[in-house]
Amino acid sequence: MSAPERIPPGSVTPPSRLPPPPSTDASRFLPSRLPPPSTDASRVVAPSELLALGELTVRGRVREASNAVLYCTVEYEGHSAPCVYKPVAGERPLWDFPDGTLAQREVAAYEISEATGWGLVPPTVLRDGPYGQGMCQLWIEVEGTTGAADGDADGADGDGSGEAGGRELLALVEGDEPGPGWKAVGYAEVDEGRTALLVHADDVRLRRLAVLDAVINNGDRKGGHLLPAAGGRLYAIDHGVTFNADDKLRTLLWGWAGDPLPDDVLEVLRGLADQLADGGPLSARLAKLITEAEIEALRARVATLLRTGIHPEPSGQWPAIPWPPV
Repeated sequence: MSAPERIPPGSVTPPSRLPPPPSTDASRFLPSRLPPPSTDASRVVAPSELLALGELTVRGRVREASNAVLYCTVEYEGHSAPCVYKPVAGERPLWDFPDGTLAQREVAAYEISEATGWGLVPPTVLRDGPYGQGMCQLWIEVEGTTGAADGDADGADGDGSGEAGGRELLALVEGDEPGPGWKAVGYAEVDEGRTALLVHADDVRLRRLAVLDAVINNGDRKGGHLLPAAGGRLYAIDHGVTFNADDKLRTLLWGWAGDPLPDDVLEVLRGLADQLADGGPLSARLAKLITEAEIEALRARVATLLRTGIHPEPSGQWPAIPWPPV
């Protein structure tokens, strides 16, 4: 089965252009301006320490978010940084996740990301804030956008053969083949019954993220959650809908579905399996964030990836693509 056929036509209906993720322009916030970050380097303070111990000041609210997402600054011992604070009190109830647990899942996703050594999730801690306990995460300045390649559903080059480098991570293109440098996800309705091929870049950073999402059982990997940063780094955010004991994987990163996992990824997964052993430090930290049943399911997903040696494919029992896709 070809990559586009893994997901039925019309299963996603994005706009003819994939918009960029929410910008970091100050107009999104109330009030609009922040003090510049501190340059006092008298003592090195790790981001997690700064987030956990610093004084948290709310500067505004990210309006696009479905749950309460507050844009803040955190200051500690002469250091400061922008961050995101998601109070548990502002979480919207979900039918398939226990109430008041999304913040903990965000922190658990960071723990797993760090355990892999890939550093795909920004530093994230659980702490008290002005509106009670919540998740606090370092704000990532986006370098450019993760929107579609220039052009509409006709594709930047007509067939999607443009380079998938730089900041172009997602696109809609004509035809049935993604073109060099791209991986096909599935067909999407764009307008008046016309379809286009949804593709993502054939990028090692995205491939690692696809594996991480399979491990944490991410039920909501959207295009707007991909944040390309300075120095070629890629970060991923919004991991509240993760670690369910049931299969919930929904993602735009299906391009490698059924392909063999690279050797370096298998090595990372073997190391992660060791770290998840019962009684280990990682398991102890996760036990404060998710349930034992969810930890067991996490171990089972890692074991399955190691046993099969392939990227997972859509189960057919759960929508494969999140909605909306961005």
